[in-house]
Amino acid sequence: MTALREPMGLKIYRAASRAAEPVANIALTRRLRAGKESEARIGERRGVATIDRPDGKLIWIHGASVGESLSILPLLESLKTHLPDVSFLATTGTTTSAALMKERLPAGAIHQFIPLDHPDFVQAFLDHWRPDAAIFVESEFWPNLILKTRQSAPFMALINGRMSPKSFGDWKSQPNAIRFLLSSFDLLLGQDIQNAERLKTLSGREIDMFGNLKNAAPPLPASASEISRMQGWIADRPRWLAASTHPGEEEIIIAAHRQLAGEFPGLLTIIAPRHPKRGDEIAALVEKTGTTAAMRSRGDVITADTQFYIADTLGELGLFYRLADIAFVGGSITPKGGHNPLEPARIGTSILHGPETFNFVDTYTEIRKAGGAALVRNDRELASAVRRLFNDTKTRSAMADAAQATAEGNAERTLHEITQRLLDKMSETAG
Repeated sequence: MTALREPMGLKIYRAASRAAEPVANIALTRRLRAGKESEARIGERRGVATIDRPDGKLIWIHGASVGESLSILPLLESLKTHLPDVSFLATTGTTTSAALMKERLPAGAIHQFIPLDHPDFVQAFLDHWRPDAAIFVESEFWPNLILKTRQSAPFMALINGRMSPKSFGDWKSQPNAIRFLLSSFDLLLGQDIQNAERLKTLSGREIDMFGNLKNAAPPLPASASEISRMQGWIADRPRWLAASTHPGEEEIIIAAHRQLAGEFPGLLTIIAPRHPKRGDEIAALVEKTGTTAAMRSRGDVITADTQFYIADTLGELGLFYRLADIAFVGGSITPKGGHNPLEPARIGTSILHGPETFNFVDTYTEIRKAGGAALVRNDRELASAVRRLFNDTKTRSAMADAAQATAEGNAERTLHEITQRLLDKMSETAG
């Protein structure tokens, strides 16, 4: 492949970012005050490591946020099986994902926050960790991070590559810049057909696709004792879950509940917002209807009078998917691209979702084709779908079984193929 020359726009960006260190520090301070950074580990965002680098070879895997970080886990386990003498570093960019990594990262693997995209911060990070391979998951296209990693690491891969329609449109207006950035990767893998095509257009390279790595994530965990305790509160009441919701969706969920409440005495609607800190905001929306919401973060108990339960805590979605046979997966009526339907599918929950699913187009299509999910567009359609599933136990069970079978059928194949492609390409590059 002919080496590409760095476009002037990227050179200007890199020079400007170097001069913007005071701005970066101010941004970190503001994020810290807002609770978006860890005070004890804020130095990691400047590339200052809080853990020594282990001896020997080290593979670095980066996933920006919660979804990407969870998809790292099965890949990391798979690579550790094949490369038992190699150390692993996982980086993420949010406090939420860091908390999940603390709970679920395999023994011996290290977690650090990713540095901000300032050349000195990135260089400090790379000087300390000296990765033998860098694997980026999904769509982190920070120029300093990518280009400096290319200078440092013998092997770079972008796997489960994703490019939202908006980002695709934005990058198409800067074709030389994105092609140069993507040329840094020795391996590019798309997470589905649409994303592979977008990456092919932007990179000018053939892009393979072995399925979404999130297919391989294990079922979300849940405490058996907590399931039993909450099941005791709920008993045989009709209940459904709205998971990973965003602003604009809770109003639709509350409206659907009000349409259903008269038909289903004791109806309990559980709302698990994508961002748990929005619990008070959602409680205020419920209270406008004359109803008081119980809140998980306050330790509230579900009583006979509780109509809405706000699951505003971190890392407990597996619990609530197990308590509800019906789940609406959010980020799909508002244009966020939808959240991962494989999470409820792996647990055996029937799935409802909105039309905005560009983050998981193939996954939703496949589950829906198998009969494991149904599309809703507004509060009336949502209420109608929940009503049908409450009234038809056979259909509800069939949907859940179909979703689970589809998810489990893809999990092992996807993980095996991505792992093998990485191993082959790393070996080829080293050789």
